[in-house]
Amino acid sequence: SSEEGQVFGCHKVEEWNEHFQKGVETKKLVVVDFTASWCGPCRFIAPVLADIAKKMPHVIFLKVDVDELKTVAEEWSVEAMPTFVFLKDGKEVDRVVGAKKEELQQTILKHAAPATVTA
Repeated sequence: SSEEGQVFGCHKVEEWNEHFQKGVETKKLVVVDFTASWCGPCRFIAPVLADIAKKMPHVIFLKVDVDELKTVAEEWSVEAMPTFVFLKDGKEVDRVVGAKKEELQQTILKHAAPATVTA
């Protein structure tokens, strides 16, 4: 199920790099769901994230399986699943650890708003 404004699964480091780069170039917020196939809470939160992604096409949503892309998970010091890492310009601006629906939604909204330029 990969329609427009969805969660992109990164199964290779190249795919990860490509999406990561796209986030830097477009200045969009990137939300990375570090997940694992054996993790129950991850399965619970996946449809929630997919739902948010549908409503927010201006945000890039990525899914990384920590067992598939161990190096990426290590690079971002991911120790628990699920961990949601929020990136702007390639830098971490926030993270939510655990399948916390409300916190996840609020954090996305907080960072997804276009930056207002104050004169």
